[in-house]
Amino acid sequence: MIIVLKPDHKEEDRRQLVETLRALGLAVHESRGVQRTLVGAIGDEAVLRDLPLESMPGVERVIPILKPYKLVSREFHPADSEVEVGGIAFGPGPVQIIAGPCSIEDRQLLLETAHAIQEAGATCLRGGAYKPRTSPYAFQGLGEKGLEMLAEAREATGLPVVTELMDPRDTVLVARYADVVQIGARNMQNFRLLKEVGNLTKPILIKRGMSATITEWLMSAEYVAAQGNQRILLCERGIRTFETATRSTLDLSAVPVLKSQTHLPVLVDPSHAAGSWELVEPLSRAAVAAGADGLMIEVHARPDAALCDGNQSLKPERFARLVEAVANVCRAVGRELGGGER
Repeated sequence: MIIVLKPDHKEEDRRQLVETLRALGLAVHESRGVQRTLVGAIGDEAVLRDLPLESMPGVERVIPILKPYKLVSREFHPADSEVEVGGIAFGPGPVQIIAGPCSIEDRQLLLETAHAIQEAGATCLRGGAYKPRTSPYAFQGLGEKGLEMLAEAREATGLPVVTELMDPRDTVLVARYADVVQIGARNMQNFRLLKEVGNLTKPILIKRGMSATITEWLMSAEYVAAQGNQRILLCERGIRTFETATRSTLDLSAVPVLKSQTHLPVLVDPSHAAGSWELVEPLSRAAVAAGADGLMIEVHARPDAALCDGNQSLKPERFARLVEAVANVCRAVGRELGGGER
C-alpha cells in the first residue's frame, strides 16, 4: 500500500505514521520526490485494511498496490531510479556500456581487453571468475584468482567491474572485489542467493531467466529490494523459444514493458541472446532504440582462443565500431552515450 502525504505535511506527522506502521509489524519504505513524499507499507493485508490511514494527520490519500511486486513497482516509485556505480549512473541519463570477456582466463588477455574497451568508450568492465556451465567438464572459471585479475584491470583502467556470484557461500569474497554483483540467468530464482545479495550495499544486476516471465523477473528483484538493497539493475539476455537460428530469442518488447512497470534501470545483453558476434551490433542498436539504459557486450582480445563463448564475443576493433553505431542511435532518440559523446 502506498500512502501519499500532503505537500504541507508536518515532519512529526510523517514520523508518527512510520512509527505506527512499524509497531504493527509492517515494513516501511519511504520515497521523497520533489512534490510528494510516499510511504510504502508492506505486510499483512488484513492489518493494512483495518488501519484508518486516510484519517491520519498529513495523509492525502492511500493507494493499494495490486501487483505482487511492491518496492520495485513504478506505483511505489514513479520516477526512474538511478543506480550509481563508481562515478557513473545507470538510469534515465546517458546510456552506459558494460563490456569484457565472458570469463577471466588469462591476466594479459584481460588487461589487453580492458584497455581496449576503455579506449572505445565502455564505462564498466565485465568478466566472470565463476562460470555456470551446462557441462561439468567445461571451464568453470578461475575463482578468486580471476577476481584478483579483475581488480588489477580495474586499477589499471579505472573501470568499475561487474562479476557473477553463483553461491551464497562466496558472497563476502565476490563483494570484496566487485563493484556490481551479477545474478545470472540460471540463478534468477535462487531465492536464498537473492536474499543474500539483498543484504549488500553494492548494486545488483539481475539477468532474466531463460524461461522467466517479466512478473517472475520483477519478483526476483523484489526479493533483493525487500532485504533493503534497492540498487538493482535488470538485464534482458534472451529467452528460450522454439527458434534455433539464434542462441536465445532477444525479447526487446521487455524493455518498454519494464519501463511501464518498474522504476529500475533496464539493460540488454545481445551477446548471450544472439550467440553470434555478427548479430550483436544490430541488436545493440535496436535495444537502445527500444529504450534500454545500458548494454552488456562480450568483448575478447582473441575470441578464437576463448575458453567460453568465443563465437559471440567481439574483437576490440568491432566493439569500437559498435560504440560508434550505438552513439548515433542515442542521438536519434535524444540520449547520450556514457563516457562522452562520439
